[in-house]
Amino acid sequence: MIHRRAFLDTLAGGLLASLLADEAQPAEKAWRIGYLSAGWPQYDESRRISFVEGLRALGYVQGRNIIIETCYPNGDQARLAELAADLVQRKIDIIVTSGNPATIAARQATATIPIVMLLGVDPIGLGLIASFRRPGGNVTGLSWDPSAPQMMAKNVEFLKEAVSSLARVGILYSDFPGLGPYRQATENTARKLGLNVVSVEFRTPSSLDDAFRLMLRKGTQGVCVFGSALAFSLQGQIVEQAAKHRLPAIYVWRETVALGGLMSYGPDVLSMFRGAATYVDKILKGAKPGDLPIEQPTKFEFVINLKTAKALGLTIPPSLLQRADQVID
Repeated sequence: MIHRRAFLDTLAGGLLASLLADEAQPAEKAWRIGYLSAGWPQYDESRRISFVEGLRALGYVQGRNIIIETCYPNGDQARLAELAADLVQRKIDIIVTSGNPATIAARQATATIPIVMLLGVDPIGLGLIASFRRPGGNVTGLSWDPSAPQMMAKNVEFLKEAVSSLARVGILYSDFPGLGPYRQATENTARKLGLNVVSVEFRTPSSLDDAFRLMLRKGTQGVCVFGSALAFSLQGQIVEQAAKHRLPAIYVWRETVALGGLMSYGPDVLSMFRGAATYVDKILKGAKPGDLPIEQPTKFEFVINLKTAKALGLTIPPSLLQRADQVID
């Protein structure tokens, strides 16, 4: 009996010591990540989730060792400066930005807190980085830029191939910092293909209808839709307008083709957002953002919606279908 009691006392003491030791262990540090997007939360959700999934694969769990604070201007781009300044005041460890306006706002708010940008367009021209190989400063991340803006001008080539009778192409855009080289490259490519160009800007959701009416008045027969936070948020309405006016259109996001757009060609955006987690991980482990090379897209996706083509009375050439990464029936 004595031996049994001594054993139980020892066991209880060991358990108590273990519990006390556990309580004495310092809690795991929870890094604070600010996620600043130039878009709307409802349209950005799949991208933000991809970023979180990338973090989870590296061992970061929301609420345990990382806290993500999301900020959206909800259409009011002027609020980005205020949101960025607020993140700086809250002593965020890293700011992850989606879209040029968000990156510019974050960079203006801080020159010391690391910034991991996503969808960066012409970051060198905008003074955000010194070079892709060695960005310097506090900005690094993933650029929308391929090796040259001419890569994105392939959109108009695909549209011309799909619509053999195309003679006048519309360039629909909502302006943002860094767009210039891409728009110019696309317009130049269109003219080399013998096409007349009608470039039309829209600045608000309410001006979208007027933009389509203007393109129609000028004889537009097909449209290249440029990417921006506003255009992405209005992709459903843009698809509806294109269908209403029976205008074949090509976009930069595959999500738009799933909504009924005819075609899309652009970088694999979701993999870029997952890849941003790698930059966050490296910086949290001591790397300096200025030493981390900017990643440029190497994987581009070409998607065709045959149901939309049929509704428009188009027969997509077999040569174009063979080059598609995905064909939606």
